[in-house]
Amino acid sequence: MESRVPTSVDEEVAALSRSADRDSLFMQASVVVPGQPAAVTVRVRNLSVGGMLAEAKIRGLAQGAAVEVELRNVGEVPGRVVWVGDGKFGIAFDHPVDPQAVRRQVVQKLEVPPHISALNNGPLYRRR
Repeated sequence: MESRVPTSVDEEVAALSRSADRDSLFMQASVVVPGQPAAVTVRVRNLSVGGMLAEAKIRGLAQGAAVEVELRNVGEVPGRVVWVGDGKFGIAFDHPVDPQAVRRQVVQKLEVPPHISALNNGPLYRRR
């Protein structure tokens, strides 16, 4: 099989993304696509330092389109669409991201109702 050298910046980025470790996952992200009135919610199927595989049917999405992806715990990440398939597309990020940061759950301190928090004030029983 003949090896092909990437001929454009997008192809180079895509080649680097494919060779990087990828995290398979199932989460959602928002993608701002030119020509769309609002951000589009997509399913993220895998994520690497250099890019991601997204799943969504977006009319008019073309290879080379500049996009902005909102990733949990990371924020907005600019990138370019490097390929478009049947309901799926690949995005190469303009700068590296930390896939593990995206995977981390956001834990918030829970508000404890007063009737339960009173239980923490002392023993639940008394010795005789």
